[in-house]
Amino acid sequence: MKSNAKIPSECKREIELNIEADEVMKEFERIMSQFSSRAKIPGFRSGKVPRDIIKQRYYHEIKESLINSLVPKALSNELKAQNLSPVGTPVVNEVHFKENQPLRLKVQFEVWPDFKLPPYKKIKVKKKKISVSDQEINQSLEELRSRSAEYIPVEGRGVRDGDYVVAEVKGQVLKTKKFLASEKVVIYAGEPENEEVINKCLPGVKPGDIRNFVIDYDKNHTDKKLSGKKIEYNLKVISIKKKVLPEINDELAKDLGEKEGLKELKEKIKKEIISSKEKFGKNEMADEILISISDQLNFELPEILLNQEHIAAFKRLLSSRPQHNLKKEELEQLKADARRKAEQNLRNHLILNKITEEESLEVSDEDIHEEFQAIAKANNVPLAKVIENVNKEGKREEIRNNLLLKKAVDILVENAIIEEQDSK
Repeated sequence: MKSNAKIPSECKREIELNIEADEVMKEFERIMSQFSSRAKIPGFRSGKVPRDIIKQRYYHEIKESLINSLVPKALSNELKAQNLSPVGTPVVNEVHFKENQPLRLKVQFEVWPDFKLPPYKKIKVKKKKISVSDQEINQSLEELRSRSAEYIPVEGRGVRDGDYVVAEVKGQVLKTKKFLASEKVVIYAGEPENEEVINKCLPGVKPGDIRNFVIDYDKNHTDKKLSGKKIEYNLKVISIKKKVLPEINDELAKDLGEKEGLKELKEKIKKEIISSKEKFGKNEMADEILISISDQLNFELPEILLNQEHIAAFKRLLSSRPQHNLKKEELEQLKADARRKAEQNLRNHLILNKITEEESLEVSDEDIHEEFQAIAKANNVPLAKVIENVNKEGKREEIRNNLLLKKAVDILVENAIIEEQDSK
């Protein structure tokens, strides 16, 4: 087999392969024999169909089988010979096959960029002083209070803003007359993110009442099933509930598991806030260090991975904000922000991977077990269930890689020159 390698760019590779004619024809004859033995053609006994008829009738399938048989092995051998590890699946194109001639083809793929790390220790970084205000503790108490709320059925009146309305909603696209699937939904009456027409029609409505209204969705609406459509809805109220909050006192604290009461609960909340801020502060410092390292480097990113990360970043940004009637300009800005975020995420990932190599970092089975225990505690589920789910979903290697990157982050932060500043 002969090959010719090209390097169009730092991350792109192109290999032209020529598989020798003798090897090609040997495989061609083997595949021909398989088709001959299996072919069932009227007028001929099984296995006795003339070669020319087999070739004429099944030539395309024979050629495809030949390529699928020879190319993967030839490519794998060539990649090993050149010590190349493709990012994603190589694309095979420009395949040329003629009997008694070499099989010629071109393969294109991407590889990780190769770069040398600049000094990554003793980088100056700012660290905010950590403090916890009464307002933050009270806010956490309010959140706990809200989670302990009861939802009481409303009787003798219609819907008011702040009520929770359980309703059955049916929709019909006015242009096509197509009915949408009926849904049972819970609507928070008066919520600003609701469609305006919903907030206008709900006040005063009682269980059993029906309201009809039309929503003309913008063509840039984030839900593609609705964008650009005018839909008539039929809303039937099933029940109305109001949210009743408990008092913030020793009784609430005891209900939440703090036997000594509200004072103990506040101390626990304070410790949790401090822990969360320390973790966030560490991540902020790590990001600052990584940006400092990244600014000293100039390397290309594999386009296939950049596109995947861009899509993921865009979805995260989209989910973090109200999606109703986003303007085209806002969507384009989100896409641009996501692209920048994707580039930085991928650069950070490559830098951290390089540090794991430089520092010869490893993750032990004990490290993984401790991570399982942390996941179980955070989600209040049995350890055995966590391990079962990880194994079932094939996530063990992903967890190992994440822990490896965390160790690289620890190296950066532990070796940084940290300057404290007042928190804002």
